Amino acid sequence: MAGITRVGISLDGTLLKAFDGLCERRGYANRSEAIRDLIRRELVRSEWEAGNQPTMGALCLVYEHERLEVGRRLTHLQHQNRTMVVSSLHVHLDEHNCLEVLVLRGRGRQIRALSDRLISTKGVKHGELVMTTAGAGLR
Repeated sequence: MAGITRVGISLDGTLLKAFDGLCERRGYANRSEAIRDLIRRELVRSEWEAGNQPTMGALCLVYEHERLEVGRRLTHLQHQNRTMVVSSLHVHLDEHNCLEVLVLRGRGRQIRALSDRLISTKGVKHGELVMTTAGAGLR
């Protein structure tokens, strides 16, 4: 296995059992794959938290569309930041609630700032941002 280094770690039995359960639920073939994914996730998080790397984000917003012109406010903010908003998807969840999914591109700090403004818009019930980078250098 060229380029592969074996390492050993010590874990409490309870923690190992919980980790094995996680590996099984997520369908990992072995612990090594799961650990590699955890390490990659943290390295990517570190990249976008630094704020300077080209970053992508997926922002999910849930709001009641009839309330307080929230849809108009969200659309206005998106238009003000149109260079960062790559795409949007609008889904009618039920008679009163909508889901807006935005794909954002920019620097980590910019995406976080715009997402915070959108999430804090009066009338938004819930918002969640998932950010990532291309993970340059990760294998």
